[in-house]
Amino acid sequence: MEKELNYVAINYITCKAHYKPRFEELFASRKGAIDKMPGFNHMEVLKPFGDDDVYLIVSHWENENNFKTWTQSEAFLEGHKRGFEDLKKAKKNGEEAPMSSSFKTYNVISR
Repeated sequence: MEKELNYVAINYITCKAHYKPRFEELFASRKGAIDKMPGFNHMEVLKPFGDDDVYLIVSHWENENNFKTWTQSEAFLEGHKRGFEDLKKAKKNGEEAPMSSSFKTYNVISR
């Protein structure tokens, strides 16, 4: 029986042009901590076309609790460590953040 997936989290990552290669490298070399989380099904990383600067990280979960457990876990901090270090470095150097993030969550009502 296939798992019922009812919860989707979409992280909207806005990257400065110079940071796009680094951002893509971070995902290409990720350790996969999210893959081992209870209730996680799969994730897509969507790259924008042309000059658009917003990437979408779409993760699919069994439910909201599983997603929240991920965001509050040590594995989450470890999985995002390199990106967080890039943000700290920019701030320390008095530079504008190379990326920003906001996310929205959704309940699936149709497939």
